[in-house]
Amino acid sequence: MSDFILSACSTADLSLEHFEKRDIKYICFHFEIDGKDYPDDLGKSISLDTFYQMMADGAMTRTSQVSVGEYAEYFEQFLSQGKDVLHLTLSSGISGTYNSAMIAKQQLEEKYPDRKLYVVDSLAASAGFGLIMDKLADLRDSGMSIDELHNWAEENKLNCNHWFFVSNLKYLVRNGRVSKAAGAIGNVLSICPLLNVDHEGKLIVRSKVRGKNAVMKAQVQKMVELAQDGADYDGECFISNSHCYDDARAVADMIEEKFPKLKGRVKIFDIGTTIGSHTGPGTIALFFWGAKRVD
Repeated sequence: MSDFILSACSTADLSLEHFEKRDIKYICFHFEIDGKDYPDDLGKSISLDTFYQMMADGAMTRTSQVSVGEYAEYFEQFLSQGKDVLHLTLSSGISGTYNSAMIAKQQLEEKYPDRKLYVVDSLAASAGFGLIMDKLADLRDSGMSIDELHNWAEENKLNCNHWFFVSNLKYLVRNGRVSKAAGAIGNVLSICPLLNVDHEGKLIVRSKVRGKNAVMKAQVQKMVELAQDGADYDGECFISNSHCYDDARAVADMIEEKFPKLKGRVKIFDIGTTIGSHTGPGTIALFFWGAKRVD
């Protein structure tokens, strides 16, 4: 048992069972749907099936990050027990939560000068963030110290590749990432934008592909081009999906065929309510270790 806490935000989009199995603590973001507030607590307060069906039926959503006060209370429960903490946040290119966590850290360092509290901007999102956390859990279990883990996270986080697509543009229109005109034309033409997370942790549209089957193949091709050691990639691969498991399984099948040395089968997770509020149902996101993100 380590003498420190490995921690993340709920936006790492791992399942409750996976968080518990890997002994990774988490703090919840918040969301609102049809005017009612909930914690983003991995489907405990409202099932993800219900959440995405409500979105498909036209329900409006809003999200809010973890406040400074919430971070301070969360971190202090561990520090007061004599535990050090390594916490990774959702990308600063997507959310201001990293800044809130840093303010809480600065406040607590005065109260607990003998404890270590590291806060790392993951520059990642959804199960890409989760893939980083899973690797850190492996390294922790192998005997790495909190200082070594902190250094590893900072040095390697940009090697986590994210490639995802959305099959309905109305949700990107709703949050301002796509114009109404472009969204209307795109949906008529069955355009599925292929996006990634860049080196600043921001969501970037990289190409516009016509048809879901074509964009799924394009997504897998990115892994062929960028995965560490190419076809000999032997690391883990995670996929997250928003209420479209069959499509996620189809992508996973293609990956398992092309990468026979994978560490186990592709792990498929649900996109949680925070990320899902912005992408909507019908999103497939692919994550693997590969070329360092430089743009």
